[in-house]
Amino acid sequence: MKHKKLNKAFRYAILISFVTFFALYLSQSTGYFEYRNSKKVALTNKQIEKFEQDVKKGKNVDIENYIDVNNKSYQNNVSKAGLSISNTTEKVIQKIIGGSFKVLGDLVGE
Repeated sequence: MKHKKLNKAFRYAILISFVTFFALYLSQSTGYFEYRNSKKVALTNKQIEKFEQDVKKGKNVDIENYIDVNNKSYQNNVSKAGLSISNTTEKVIQKIIGGSFKVLGDLVGE
């Protein structure tokens, strides 16, 4: 019974991994990321032109008027928990590896 549950969970994990890979592959192959980056460049070029026109007109220019700062925070409870788990896992693994090398060093040193 336990073996069937593990087998089923493994199949779902493989399926989710495949779907995620396929979605990322499609977005890359269709040029979605290049399109988004080209939109950012176009916006930047538009802001540069606006800046140059304002300089020609002799206006006081402030960099804040030409930069679109869009700092979105994507943190939520799930991402905070994931970061916490990741940091804890990193510390534990570092201790285990450090302890293993210390033991190996002591064995080799004797």
